[in-house]
Amino acid sequence: MPGLYVGLMSGTSIDGIDAVIAEFEAGRLIKLHAAHHHDYPPALRARLIKLSLDQPGISMREFCTLDIEIGLSFAAAASEILSSSRIPASAITAIGSHGQTLFHDGPLGLSLQLGDPNRIAAATGVMTVADFRRIDLALGGQGAPLVPAFHHAMFTDAGESRCVLNLGGIANITVLPRSGIDGVIGFDTGPANGLMDEWTQVCSGLAFDAEGAFAASGTPDEALVAALLADPYFARPAPKSTGRDYFRFAWVRSRYPGIEALRPEDVQASLAVVTARSVADAINVAAPDTSRLIVCGGGVGNQFLMRLISDALPAVAVESSSQHGLVPEWIEATAFAWLAMRRLEGKPGNLPAVTGASRLSPLGCVVLPPR
Repeated sequence: MPGLYVGLMSGTSIDGIDAVIAEFEAGRLIKLHAAHHHDYPPALRARLIKLSLDQPGISMREFCTLDIEIGLSFAAAASEILSSSRIPASAITAIGSHGQTLFHDGPLGLSLQLGDPNRIAAATGVMTVADFRRIDLALGGQGAPLVPAFHHAMFTDAGESRCVLNLGGIANITVLPRSGIDGVIGFDTGPANGLMDEWTQVCSGLAFDAEGAFAASGTPDEALVAALLADPYFARPAPKSTGRDYFRFAWVRSRYPGIEALRPEDVQASLAVVTARSVADAINVAAPDTSRLIVCGGGVGNQFLMRLISDALPAVAVESSSQHGLVPEWIEATAFAWLAMRRLEGKPGNLPAVTGASRLSPLGCVVLPPR
């Protein structure tokens, strides 16, 4: 269904909500009319990070309260982008809201996103599509990653074999062969920004390592790198998906108890190397003929990490998605606008070769606004 769609996304970095207004025609992105980032209230963000990392038991009251508060934050992000763009809500066909992932164990068919879409529909007066993962889980898939179908629609080139790398809290790749959508695969390669952000916060109180300067000031410790890359996840075949609840700093300490003897900057440099090598290893195994790697997500701003990835893939052109017309920070929000469009058209949004689902399916549940 062509038209304007709002896409809302908050990833595993839990830094806030990205919102876009995207226009689609014939299934392809025609124009990105607006983009906006809405910060979570600091107290809510702190609670969400703690839950995603520590997974303490919480009461049903707190669970319900979080669902409402996250939903209201997503509604605020949608309302703000409509207001700032001066595009009326009546012009929007639908909102696609990913919600906030707090737990994900794909192999067990478990994935939890909060952010009540009824709050979004009620606050904006716009039809809202949400809860994208659970039908894929019900079909035996891992519910992730869901963006590869969008990557295929936006970045495939019959002239060369490509991969798309998303550097969010977790890193994931989409393999785009020349042969078409039947050959597309995708999976989570391992940690990315989430692990480095967590260590940066411990060491400096800062939310992230701006441009990778902290990591660049250190020297990777090869014993630490080897201990982390020896985790069985990296050798596991696809389909596979993971989350920040697994790749957290407690994981680092468990695999390398001598971490406290290392300089903080050397630890950060080592974490960046683990991300770069795990990405490169995944591409060399799953798509050894890749000639171009298109990188998106917040990690594109980490110059040190981007350099490490380029060094690890010397025969591959490594470049930002901005060189292909899409700003790295807005791709995932745009993808969920696209998935909302696919849902309304009754067209599949998942790829069984990626998630492991038994068949193709439209994704998401539709919430109509109150009249």
